[in-house]
Amino acid sequence: MSEIHPTAVIHHEATIGDDCVIGPYCIIGAHVTLGQANRLHSHVVIDGYTEIGRDNVFFPFAAIGLQTQDLKWQGGTTWTRIGDRNTFRENVTVHSATGNSEATQIGSDNHILAYCHIAHNVELGNHIIMSNNGTLAGHVIVEDYAIVGGLAAVHQFCRLGRMSIIGGCSKIVSDVAPFMMVDGNPARTRAVNKVGLERNGVTARAQDALRKAHRLYFRKGLTVDNAVQAIRAEVPYLPEVEHFIEFVEARDRGITR
Repeated sequence: MSEIHPTAVIHHEATIGDDCVIGPYCIIGAHVTLGQANRLHSHVVIDGYTEIGRDNVFFPFAAIGLQTQDLKWQGGTTWTRIGDRNTFRENVTVHSATGNSEATQIGSDNHILAYCHIAHNVELGNHIIMSNNGTLAGHVIVEDYAIVGGLAAVHQFCRLGRMSIIGGCSKIVSDVAPFMMVDGNPARTRAVNKVGLERNGVTARAQDALRKAHRLYFRKGLTVDNAVQAIRAEVPYLPEVEHFIEFVEARDRGITR
């Protein structure tokens, strides 16, 4: 049985899983599906066509699944889909998608700190940390194990690569390559994310290969195509290097260099 505070307002058509704890003054809309063992502390609003997995925690004044702020929104059914074991701290906002049948998607095991904003059509992977006041504009893609520093702002349609880290107060207007450390306004790629690689079990051989790739791509003054050719010729073709090359070759907004 779920534990629901008498002041919570839950639409009779909402689906509430077993073992949920829904605190005082929470509001849950008609089209919300809440999986098992979720906890809503108090004053949490979950609305729209929103599907949430299990074991997530929502702190006071989080607002999840509400209508996009995008002026292109013209109605329709737009989704917010959230996986398992995520934490959403105080005043986090996660908005639904803009276009009919589209979705804002958040994976599992993410830690979203206070006042963060996740805009329409964002795709968040797994094991991501967003520090306080981090902001993702529409259509941003964030790969697994990335970290967004406090007060950092990411422009729409940018991609943040796997295990990358963005320093606090950074302004991101181009894609951030995987495994790299980016900081500044305007942002620049500073180094390989050594601590992040070590924490996530990347081998010493792969770390060394990524350092070589970093020097060739970001420090030698080569064009993008020539830098990729040099990496292919001079760096061991490990899975991490392969992912780095695939990411930078697929750039839409350019790479933060």
